[in-house]
Amino acid sequence: MAQTYTIKVEESRPATEKKPSAGPVYRCIYAKDGLLDLPEGMHSPWEFFSDSVKRNPNNRMLGRRQTTDSKQAGPYVWITYQEAYDAALRIGSAMRSRGVNPGDRCGIYGSNCPEWIISMEACNSQAITYVPLYDTLGANAVEFIINHAEVSIAFVQENKLPAILSSLPACSSYLKTIVSFTYVSSAQKKEAEEFGVSLFSWKEFYELGSVDCELPQKQKTDICTIMYTSGTTGEPKGVILTNRAIMAEVLSIDQLIDITDRACSAEDSYFSFLPLAHVYDQIMETYFIKMGSSIGFWQGDVRYLMEDVQELKPTVFCGVPRVYDRIYTGIVNKIASGGTLRNKLFQFAYNYKLGNMEVGFPHDKAAPRLDRLVFDKVKQALGGKVRIMLSGAAPLPRHVEEFLRVSCCSNLSQGYGLTESCGGCFTSLANVMAMIGTVGVPMTTIEARLESVPEMGYDALASVPRGEICLRGNTLFSGYYKRQDLTDEVLVDGWFHTGDIGELQPDGSMKIIDRKKNIFKLSQGEYVAVENVENTYSRCPFIASIWVYGNSFESFLVAVVVPERKALEDWATEHNEATDFKSLCENPKARKYILDELNSTGQKHQLRGFEMLKAVHLEPNPFDMERDLITPTFKLKRPQLLKYYKDRIDQLYNEAKGSKV
Repeated sequence: MAQTYTIKVEESRPATEKKPSAGPVYRCIYAKDGLLDLPEGMHSPWEFFSDSVKRNPNNRMLGRRQTTDSKQAGPYVWITYQEAYDAALRIGSAMRSRGVNPGDRCGIYGSNCPEWIISMEACNSQAITYVPLYDTLGANAVEFIINHAEVSIAFVQENKLPAILSSLPACSSYLKTIVSFTYVSSAQKKEAEEFGVSLFSWKEFYELGSVDCELPQKQKTDICTIMYTSGTTGEPKGVILTNRAIMAEVLSIDQLIDITDRACSAEDSYFSFLPLAHVYDQIMETYFIKMGSSIGFWQGDVRYLMEDVQELKPTVFCGVPRVYDRIYTGIVNKIASGGTLRNKLFQFAYNYKLGNMEVGFPHDKAAPRLDRLVFDKVKQALGGKVRIMLSGAAPLPRHVEEFLRVSCCSNLSQGYGLTESCGGCFTSLANVMAMIGTVGVPMTTIEARLESVPEMGYDALASVPRGEICLRGNTLFSGYYKRQDLTDEVLVDGWFHTGDIGELQPDGSMKIIDRKKNIFKLSQGEYVAVENVENTYSRCPFIASIWVYGNSFESFLVAVVVPERKALEDWATEHNEATDFKSLCENPKARKYILDELNSTGQKHQLRGFEMLKAVHLEPNPFDMERDLITPTFKLKRPQLLKYYKDRIDQLYNEAKGSKV
């Protein structure tokens, strides 16, 4: 019998008139005697930092690449734990001198850099709640968050200063102090003063503080951060996370890595490029601060991302599927261009190692000689030292996950989480190959159950249980800030309803199969779970991304597709068509070619007749945040996509009805 990695702690619940049925409650086997919680005497993430400073004052903590005269990025330059600690104390004490007190809200606005983390730790030192600000939530999001959270001070990256200054007319009733991560001009100071706001350079503000300030008492119930999430519609929602939730999440990561792999230490280094304004990267960085590890920041430009990785040579890499997809494509293309013999050797090594991993060998014992001879070159793609890779924010395609697990000489765990669950609430376990394609088992702070969704045909009590994932435990949020109505919608009887549909696997792991809200009915009465359909079409190698659309007035589906540029250009060369990408996307033959390839992928993966596409529009530009078509975690914003492509969609329907495909 297959091993299971969860235990049942409560029986299922039958349906009543008011409530649908719910499956049993499960916990991770590593939490069988009780959920992990904060030990006595722990109160604030500040303790993680100050303990690391005591243990490793001179260890490298925060690093960035300095740009040389030739505008080339040089090596990483580091701040030690002691230097960062002293800076956080001084910045924290300067905040108090400006009348910002424990419990007040402080904004942090900018991309990942040492000042971001120092500002965060300064807030932690003084029990001030930090609020990440970010403009990818839409044009007025920054001013909405400042007013909604009553932010009185903000630390701002130099290139974001114009944006924050231009929003002062709308939010200077709360915002009284702005501190630049670097410099400010006298014109900018003057502009701020006109609204009664003081603007400081980092150095000026630092001079206002002292390292000898007395720190306030902290409680685990204090609000550590209010993190605004985009949602795919409506105003941003402020997710309240306490010290307890954040610390318990970090301790759970520590426990699971320790049990299933090898705990991180001062020897480890982490590459910081996922936005710190999101919970995923913030929790990971807090974990590495606890472990005394080094954190190296990217330059902030995706074109140099892999170059930064090569320079840093991190031991831990956290990414999102989009990034892993790029890495996978790069490696596969390199192998393909190496000639037939090399290709065959790689395939042999891959199948041999995969076979051993599938029967239970850990990745480092499955084929050590082949690791040295064949896979070490693949490992170099991420700098050569990576031993742990984590993926979150969206589903990782199965073939990419398997490939990276086998060929990168590193553990790769896919996880699932939400801002409301403080980041990861499920994670696949290192070296358990059966968990490929799933998000694994609940973390050790959380219990999970499925609740039936009858209108979508999902039954939590069926032989293959499917339903909405519900969570309960120690790392859940404390509600949406000033929005009890929204809180009551999702927190029912102590259970947080995630809105995601899961399918429970026999070994206790969870597979995300759908989203509760992304469902629509076609005119013939058939329900379409659109994310599921998009995930299937995404397996077509000729496309980069896809948005599928349908509604209850029509009987079939259409889609807007961003094609893989190289694949389409190769097709054009082969068929003597002009290879200019933009005009190719308008070429009817190219559209038909992509449509046929998509539908053949759909048939291969058993999509039903009404889930097949009748027409596609080819879009040369990737869906982006500039046009407000995706969220910061690359989820499609469906209402905005419909608004943007409304004319195209109408055209596609007319076209398809005219041709009666």
